[in-house]
Amino acid sequence: MQKRDKISLSVIRRLPRYYRFLDDLRSNDILRISSRELSERMGITASQIRQDLNCFGEFGQQGYGYNVDLLYNEICKILGVEKGYKTIMIGAGNLGRAIATHMNFGRLGFNLIGIFDNNEYVIGKKLMGIEILPNENLESFCGEYNPTAAILCIPKDSAQEMCDQLIHFGIIGFWNFSHYDLGLLNPNIVVENVHLGDSLMILSYRMQKQMEDVK
Repeated sequence: MQKRDKISLSVIRRLPRYYRFLDDLRSNDILRISSRELSERMGITASQIRQDLNCFGEFGQQGYGYNVDLLYNEICKILGVEKGYKTIMIGAGNLGRAIATHMNFGRLGFNLIGIFDNNEYVIGKKLMGIEILPNENLESFCGEYNPTAAILCIPKDSAQEMCDQLIHFGIIGFWNFSHYDLGLLNPNIVVENVHLGDSLMILSYRMQKQMEDVK
């Protein structure tokens, strides 16, 4: 098995797709599947699937394919979805509320334990059963509950300062919606910078190409 730090980011970014498709197979009581059949469902080549999975071990059997339950559980372990990382959210505005309401954190490896904001109109209210606390309570909260991950749903101009504070409080992983590329000044943290506009522009590019190709 290769060391995880030698596995390309492109392979890592495909793992959640395997997780989702295998979960669908399990819900439909499919017990085994070949790389060719999985390829047809996912829209990537069977060779790519085998290469990706071989980065982490030998999971398939020639002539049998993949045991769906076994492969699903192994990918769960690889992704760490059983870890339940203690997580806090900074920002309980429209975006923060949408994320807290619609994300199934427990199935994705995280346990949302605290929500913070500096808006006096939302402080004290509850979101998904969690009381929204003022930002000034962050230090004491982190000292007591030791979260290791944070979701940032705050303006771009306050992201770096908040990141610096949270690192000091013990946060090492950031799911960042601030449109500020965290990690540039803090190489020792783990960051997923989410730019929804980037995804929309990629859609625009692909639509443009599609229209050009059918002319």
